[in-house]
This record gives sequence, structure tokens and C-alpha cells, in this order.
Amino acid sequence: MSQSISLYKLLANHKLFNKTINFDLKRIKLVLKKLNHPERKLKNVINFLGSSGKFTTLYSLKCFIEANRQSATTYISPSLKDIKERFWMGGRYLTHQEIRKSIKLIEKLKVPLTIFEVLTVVYILNASKQNTDYHLIEAGALFAKDSTNVFDFPTAQVIVNINKQHLNFLDKNKKTLDEVIYQKVGFLSNFTNIYVGKQTPYVLGKIKQNLKKNKSKINYPNTWKLIKKNNRYFYQDKKNIIKLNNQNIHSKGLLENLCHAIKIALDLKIDKNVIEKTIPKISFEGRFQYLKKGKIKNKLFKNEQIMIDGAHAETDAKNLASYLRDIKQLKYAIWSMMKNKEPDLFIKQFKGLFEKIITIPIENEKNCMPAKDLKSIAQKSHFKVETAKNLDEAIKKITSRDKKLIVCLGSLYNVGNVLNKN
Repeated sequence: MSQSISLYKLLANHKLFNKTINFDLKRIKLVLKKLNHPERKLKNVINFLGSSGKFTTLYSLKCFIEANRQSATTYISPSLKDIKERFWMGGRYLTHQEIRKSIKLIEKLKVPLTIFEVLTVVYILNASKQNTDYHLIEAGALFAKDSTNVFDFPTAQVIVNINKQHLNFLDKNKKTLDEVIYQKVGFLSNFTNIYVGKQTPYVLGKIKQNLKKNKSKINYPNTWKLIKKNNRYFYQDKKNIIKLNNQNIHSKGLLENLCHAIKIALDLKIDKNVIEKTIPKISFEGRFQYLKKGKIKNKLFKNEQIMIDGAHAETDAKNLASYLRDIKQLKYAIWSMMKNKEPDLFIKQFKGLFEKIITIPIENEKNCMPAKDLKSIAQKSHFKVETAKNLDEAIKKITSRDKKLIVCLGSLYNVGNVLNKN
């Protein structure tokens, strides 16, 4: 863990690397050219882009590929517990030493990069040395000039749910949902297979407009559906019905991401039986995750449950709130959030759900919202709110012998802290 913090500090304090987000492909393309184009060695690249669901869709597909006795590298963002989680190399994570060595190699090129660009190059350098069947790559905030948009002929490009989550990365006069859609979808390859996940009717219409002239094979979300029969969920398309036999995935949104991955896996010729056997084993760390053991769980009374979820956008909040409404017991929240989000729109979705919200800062994150600011926002939506200095203090303010569910929500970065503490 200390090595992971050390590597993040190295990047954050480096004179050549910039913490601010600056979308421009010129820098990373220059670095890749100087490195003799390692990105061209990656075969069967699958990009994942959008606002909500990139990781869960990517991870589900990875599970199906590996169950099919094939291999895949993955690049994800952010990591939860350790920087290594960003770089899966088809059978193991990169070591801290390998990451440090790659950073030193990039350093020697003397090209100013953003931290996300450095991490992308670290992935590409090491993935290019692997003999794997697929390379699954999660985009950053947008896609037009995102550092993951450097592959000429990807096998597939997967569009997950698009919402207003990344408005803050757009110019002042372009902060619209239409522009978010354009930045994510308007720059896809013309020579690939495009898979569009479930969207609102408005977003889907705009996606279709943006892809009108795209020559790729486009799979819209009407090619499959999530159905419910006798309180059980199933994936269905024209040829298949697959039971979603899983005790770890708790929301409709996450089940739709699983279905999206099933559709892609079937098109990759992964056998239906392999998919069915793999579904029960899939779980998403930090997404609707109940802590069933560990140091934090041990501090609670037997009647208390604790769940963590890194959702931080309005759409994600609606998904979580829909799930929580079906739970008929007392519910308390521990809320933290990074700056540049929309906390007022986020917390409004939970009206009437929580007995009390405790707001906390995110440890080791300078760009998090102060607990007092979150308290003020929650009070405007008529929640009972208190602040706490940290997670431990928040739990002390909530824990009792009463049966209840404690939900830590609002930030993947805080979810990472909770998992490490647990």
C-alpha cells in the first residue's frame, strides 16, 4: 500500500507531469512515436467509453473471456486500493517496480504529459509485451482527445450509459449534454463494431445522430433486453435467454451492464454455457458492495450492515436510490464527494431514504469537498445532517444495537479508503 502512495506522490510532484486535465492527443502521440509505436502491437483492442458503467461492463467481459480460456489485459481508472489495479496483464497485475521502471523510461523522453497520459503509456508499454487475446481499455472523462483514443483499428468500441457527469470538462460555452454525447461518440472508429448500452430516449436519439455517417457495424440496445420473471432476471436476445444467477449484483443498472457484456461476449463467440457458469462468480468491488467481514465490519453490532458504492453522478444516484427503496429497514448515509461534481443533484435522489447523513472529507484527497459544504447542500434538501472528521468518527455517530444499513456513498476514492481500512 505504501508503495502505491509513493508512486502516486511521485507522479503528483513530478516537474514534467501535470495534475490538471488537458485534453490533447499530440503529447501522447509524440511519446508513442518516440517509443516506436507500442500501441500498434496491441491486437483486439476494445474501448469502453461513456459516463456510468465502464468498469462493470469491462470487468464482466473480462470474466467471460478468461472463463473461455482466453486472456485479456485491462486498463481501468481510477484504482480503488492500489495503483496496480489499473494494469492487469492477462494473469497478474503489474508490480510497483515495473510501474516505476516504466515511469522512468517515459521521463527520459522529456515530453510534458498529464498524469493520466503517463498512466496510459505505462499500460500500453507493458500490454504491448503480453501475448494476450484481448486488450480492454477504459477511457477517461471524454473520448475525442482522451489518451486512450490512440488505436487505429479497435475490434470493438463499447458505449455505456451517457449522462451529464463530465460537463465540468467542457468549455464554458459548451457545457451541455449534447456536447458530452458528441465528445464521447462523435470520434469513434469507422472500422469497428460499436456496442451501445442502455440510454435515455433523448441520449439514444443523439447517439444515433452522431453515428449516422459511421461505417462501423452498430449494435443498438434494442438487440437485447433485461427481463424479469418471478423475481428473477434474465438476459434475452433473438436467440438466447440466459439466467442472471448472481447474488452479488444488486441493481437494475448493474444488471444492464452485465447484459451488455453478455451481448459482446456472445458476438466474440464465447459459448453460452461458459457465460452461464461465469455469471454467479462475478462481483464488482466498490459497487453496491456489502462488507461482510473485516476491521470496519467488526466495529459494528450484529444487527448492522454496511454497504459501499462509489457512484457520484445523478444517474448513478437514481439507480442506488431505487435499490435502497426496496430495503425496509433504517438507513444511514456516510457521504463524501470530490469537487467538480454535482452534489446537489446527487443527494436529492435520496429524499426520504436516510434517517441521517454524516458528511466527511476524503482522506488524502485535496480536491474533495469539505464536510461542512456537503452538510449545507444536504440541509437544503431537508436531510438531518452532521459532519465528522473521518470515517471512524462517522461510524461512531451512527452505530447502535438497532437494526440498520449504513451506506458509504458519493466517491470511488472514498470507497478505496474504506476498503483499505477494512
